[in-house]
Amino acid sequence: MTSNWRPGVLAPDPEDIVKCVACGLCLPHCPTFRVTGKETASPRGRIAAMRAVDEGIAEMDDSFATMMDECLACRACEAACPSGVPFGRMIEAARAQLEPFRPPAARGVKRIGLSWILPRPRLVRAASTGLAVLQTAKLDRLVPRRLRASTPRVRLADVNTPLPAEVGSGPTAAVLTGCVMDGPFRPVNAATMQATADAGFRAVARSGCCGALAMHYGLPEVARDLARERIADLEDAEVVVVNSAGCSGHMKAYGELLADDPDWSARAHGVGERVRDFVELPLRPASATLSGPVTIHDACHHLHAQGIGPELRDIVLACGGTPVEVENVGRCCGAAGLYSVTQPEMSAELRRRKAEEIAATGAPLVLVANPGCAIQIAQGLREIGSDIKIVHPAELVT
Repeated sequence: MTSNWRPGVLAPDPEDIVKCVACGLCLPHCPTFRVTGKETASPRGRIAAMRAVDEGIAEMDDSFATMMDECLACRACEAACPSGVPFGRMIEAARAQLEPFRPPAARGVKRIGLSWILPRPRLVRAASTGLAVLQTAKLDRLVPRRLRASTPRVRLADVNTPLPAEVGSGPTAAVLTGCVMDGPFRPVNAATMQATADAGFRAVARSGCCGALAMHYGLPEVARDLARERIADLEDAEVVVVNSAGCSGHMKAYGELLADDPDWSARAHGVGERVRDFVELPLRPASATLSGPVTIHDACHHLHAQGIGPELRDIVLACGGTPVEVENVGRCCGAAGLYSVTQPEMSAELRRRKAEEIAATGAPLVLVANPGCAIQIAQGLREIGSDIKIVHPAELVT
């Protein structure tokens, strides 16, 4: 049996593939299957396609690429799977295999964005400043149409929010300011620094991209390079605090990402084990800042990748509010990194559904702990004419 995977490139592990027994318990949890009802849009169907390529029965053609690209990589199927199929790493590997089949222009733009712009905080803030200027001047239609739904509403004051290099005393907590979080979401980073200090740590700001988006979208070597950079910059800290669900989920798996690198494997495991999502800290709200209902949005990489859920509700309760659940807890909002750019129609449908579910709760606030989700949900709420305010947990406790 000869595999049709490209040799020398990350590919789905045959041992992972055979774990799927095609029971179908994942189907009702898969957002794309729920929308389309198609087997090819389900985890089971995608794994069957991977198995066919692995066994040399099928080629990596356009239909295979479509099946892999339509996946949100939300990992809801993992939470439902009784066999423990690690679908998240399988879909990432399949996309790495497909990279040479992408149009050259798309490959180039993606590589520039994920390996050159996002890892450089100054460029991220410059882009955020430019976007804020366009939006203030009501010229944001100059942004390419496909990108508009994935661009946040940016204020110059937010981009220029001062961020202290260090605050507080106690064990050292390196606070990753990240890439996207360090532009339009700088106020969240400032709140994260203060809340980390209030929790009993010496909060030290550390910048840089964790590599999650590169890993999700077919550039594992870029992701590994960025992981090595972050590890070298973070390994002196006793705790690594990350306020983006997608980033914390990715960084906790640094040991797996660099498992085959003898020079970095132990260091990667060490940093990964010290990563804490912000909401996992022993947070101490300054006061009861809330007095009403707050809708909870569970980011996929909180709920499915890290098992984080009660923490968000506990924060709302500690702040004096009442946590309110949406109809489909844990259903992806359709952000999924670059998904709104690569799959705009499916993303828009999932965005509408999520926005309507949030609006139906009647709460004036929705708690969102991931920048992609915040951008997507804000766009959805605007589209249905809702003025519900989005808040990050760090903004509640400071």
